[in-house]
Amino acid sequence: MATIGYEEKLWQAADKLRGSMDAAEYKSVVLGLIFLKYVSDSFEEKYEELQGDEYADPEDKDEYMAENIFWVPKEARWSYINSNSKKPEIGQIIDKAMIAIEKENESLKGVLPKDFSRPALDKDKLGGIIDLFTFKVGDAESRKQDVLGRVYEYFISKFASAEGKNAGEFYTPSSVVKLLVEMIEPYKGRIYDPCCGSGGMFVQSERFIEEHQGRLDDIAIYGQEYNLTTWKLAKMNLAIRGIDNDLGESHADTFHNDQHKGLKADYILANPPFNASDWGQERLLENYRWQFGIPPKGNANYAWIQHIVSKLAPSGTAGFVLANGSMSTSSTAELEIRKNLIEEDLVECIVTLPGQLFYSTQIPVCLWFLTKNKEKNGKNERKNEILFIDARDIGHMVSRTLKEFSAEEINKVSNVFHAWRGTIDEQYEDQAGFCKVATIDEVRSHEYILTPGRYVGLADVEEDSEPFEQKMERITGELGEQFAKSKELEEKIRKSLEGIGYGL
Repeated sequence: MATIGYEEKLWQAADKLRGSMDAAEYKSVVLGLIFLKYVSDSFEEKYEELQGDEYADPEDKDEYMAENIFWVPKEARWSYINSNSKKPEIGQIIDKAMIAIEKENESLKGVLPKDFSRPALDKDKLGGIIDLFTFKVGDAESRKQDVLGRVYEYFISKFASAEGKNAGEFYTPSSVVKLLVEMIEPYKGRIYDPCCGSGGMFVQSERFIEEHQGRLDDIAIYGQEYNLTTWKLAKMNLAIRGIDNDLGESHADTFHNDQHKGLKADYILANPPFNASDWGQERLLENYRWQFGIPPKGNANYAWIQHIVSKLAPSGTAGFVLANGSMSTSSTAELEIRKNLIEEDLVECIVTLPGQLFYSTQIPVCLWFLTKNKEKNGKNERKNEILFIDARDIGHMVSRTLKEFSAEEINKVSNVFHAWRGTIDEQYEDQAGFCKVATIDEVRSHEYILTPGRYVGLADVEEDSEPFEQKMERITGELGEQFAKSKELEEKIRKSLEGIGYGL
């Protein structure tokens, strides 16, 4: 799952446009074409199925809408687009296709890119990109994966590299999202993501509900995204799955233009930009969200934390990703805020994760879990306690630079959390080197530092009962055997070389 096979092909497609526009522009062109291919693949698969049914009409729009498949008019189907890819007017054909799809599908109104006919876009290169899409991206098999999200995750690091900028926004890796979702278990109520990217948190929440025989109409989705291209991608991503959502009227800055002012969410999932320095603190000094202290101008981490707290319902739970520095920063403002959060008993759990989880950065991260009411969340009494989990040793490399979590590893971490909460039958126990429940008094004695390594200690080492003399005798014997084998091999090589005329 580290790659989905065609990311590099799609990047080659994007690269074909490099000569005519910069990365920021060609990003929307390529992602728009991916979406068009995606919805067309899905439509055409259903179309073929209906053609084989003598009682069905493959041109009946209702047949598709009933299964949350977008109705794609004839002039917008990929077969038609592909057959016209070499024509000079291909840009106009694609624009008309996008307009036609928006007209037939209300949820996509104002979302799809419609600037393929502009003169600056080389039409020969555009046709070449279309020709690259010979593989399926929207059939049933592909829909089992979060295709648009996965492609975005891969592309954002490539685009960021091409633009010479750090990837400040990117799709959260699916295994990290799944861990968050498995821990807070968003079964029913309002789910909110204040920096929703391409919508991956919502997609994984939907999967969780389906896997646990829940009802999708028991949840309501709320989100916000600052980047216009990403906001559109999220709208497309959720629309494909038929997930009703409120992502605000348009893209907007969460701190300065909150699209959900009165919202109190039951579950909050988020992956805010790490250590954002230019977030406009000077314009928000008197803001209602800063209940625990004014966040520093140079780092938005604690602004995000307090925004999230301000959106929690009375018994709400939040799980979000932050850079490791957030657990221990000693700057005056951040330390004061962290102290107040802990003293108010809002911090429920901290999990440290390994590095190499993201395409776009190698920075190691941690997960924060906050709750407004520990007494009502779960059966166990957890007042004035914090669960610490050190999960830096979990995960496996799936490429030279990328790490992921297996289902078993995700369960290992989430089960500890649920056992402590009392939401599963398992009995919670501290595990040296992995998990520890600490009282607020203990955390206070550590100057409010939340790094799990301070609390969980070192893992127990299995006692070596073999006597020293016996061990030395065994090791010496093993080394002697290895030496004898190496001498035997050396003799065979010498004889072989002599046999072909080489002396040693």
